[in-house]
Amino acid sequence: MADEKKEGICYLVGAGPGDPGLMTLRGKECIELADVVVYDYLSNPDFLQWARPDAELIYAGKKSKNHAIPQGGINQLLVDRAKEGKIVTRLKGGDPLVFGRGGEEAGELVEAGIKFEFIPGISSTIAGPAYAGIPVTHRDHCSQLTIFTGHEDPTKAESSIDYKQIANAPGTKVMLMGVERLPIIMKSLIEAGAAADTPIALVRWATTGQQRTITGTLETIADIAIEQHFKAPAVAVIGGVVNCRETLNWFEDRPLRGKRVVVTRTRKQSSKLSRMLRELGADVLEMPTIRIVPSDEKEHREFAQMVINAHTYEWLIFTSPNAVEYFFDTFYKIREDAREIGGCRIAAVGPGTKAKLAEYRMGVDLLPEIHVAEELAAKFESDVSVENTTMLWVRAKDARDVLSTRLIEAGAILDEGIAYQTVPETDDPTGAVKRFESEGADIITFTSASTVECFLDLGLEMPEGIQIASIGPITSKAILEEELELAIEAKTHDIPGLVAAVLELAARE
Repeated sequence: MADEKKEGICYLVGAGPGDPGLMTLRGKECIELADVVVYDYLSNPDFLQWARPDAELIYAGKKSKNHAIPQGGINQLLVDRAKEGKIVTRLKGGDPLVFGRGGEEAGELVEAGIKFEFIPGISSTIAGPAYAGIPVTHRDHCSQLTIFTGHEDPTKAESSIDYKQIANAPGTKVMLMGVERLPIIMKSLIEAGAAADTPIALVRWATTGQQRTITGTLETIADIAIEQHFKAPAVAVIGGVVNCRETLNWFEDRPLRGKRVVVTRTRKQSSKLSRMLRELGADVLEMPTIRIVPSDEKEHREFAQMVINAHTYEWLIFTSPNAVEYFFDTFYKIREDAREIGGCRIAAVGPGTKAKLAEYRMGVDLLPEIHVAEELAAKFESDVSVENTTMLWVRAKDARDVLSTRLIEAGAILDEGIAYQTVPETDDPTGAVKRFESEGADIITFTSASTVECFLDLGLEMPEGIQIASIGPITSKAILEEELELAIEAKTHDIPGLVAAVLELAARE
């Protein structure tokens, strides 16, 4: 139950146009602070990964003629949750005050005596054209910008949009929320005096991997949109600046453009892979199939004791970045000085684990050329005098026993610290699973055997034609054992190698 003495607050946050990189630092901070996150249709659901595990997530999306919660209900929801003493973060696509009804929501909060803050966001009115290679102002074309909406309050008796004023205004015009009324709006502009051959571009799902742009003139664009089944949400940019797209179109020629790629890593770990794929133009579906959680109470106590005694081991062995993180999180809860780890040497299974150790300013003394447990064991056998050597292997519960078996057979004195366990991810707060079921995907990536197993536990059908990319041989083995068709295995068994494999798959078509 919320503390009744705690004063609630509501942050009205502009979530930007969709690209996660365009979320402001303050906006991200407000999501991390929130007890309640209320998000709409146009705010990227991937932002929900920043919310606390115990935060209440409420979808209040509004599409044309399909409102999850009516506006009045949203206003009351914000007031009610804040009155409970909670921190409420309201995520609104673009900027909350650019046709975002943020002013109305703030007014309700003020009337109820609730503190609030506006957190501006990057509006699609400028970001959409920019990602389509269209500057909304340009010295050679215009020095004025007019922004208007093509969607008005349906309860109004008549339109308040002065099309004559818009048509006669110099410079660039940008319209939001007008795709469904495009024929009427274009006709109204031309009748009001706008030149029928004025260039216009429509940018759909701007700044995301789903971005699509069509161009035409005021006279032709409505027919083009119908022919190409072009739907909302989209931003329209009107004026001579549209012609700049021929030379400035920087975003839509990326090698993974038009490819929907599924990322199955844990929600916490998916960011690097997702970011690299997005930078190459992919429409990324973050669909985590596993979660990393601490080991059970008994195993954790045993593990903590091993961490306390880390200085007594000659070798520390890490076979995943998660193992590194759990080890040092536990270590620094017990120890204050890094030197208390002693003079032990460190082995890592691969570059990802090595990179995680580097975050803790720890070097690596042993690293196999091929990044699997078998090769790490072979590296020990060939390069190290293993017999009677004390070792601590920090591992996941139910990890394969090939490493321990071979080290013990070679005479090592090995302790196994169970730092964490993987469990199936059952939540779908971003709606990625629903998108996968309804829209399918082109490529699915797997980063471990457990991601394969847990994906199959979801009971989802593989879309026809989908290609599977594996990070390495152990993952590939799990894929093949499940009688799935493997399209490609990464040549280097890390995230950059997996991204390279996805690029190779895309280039084959």
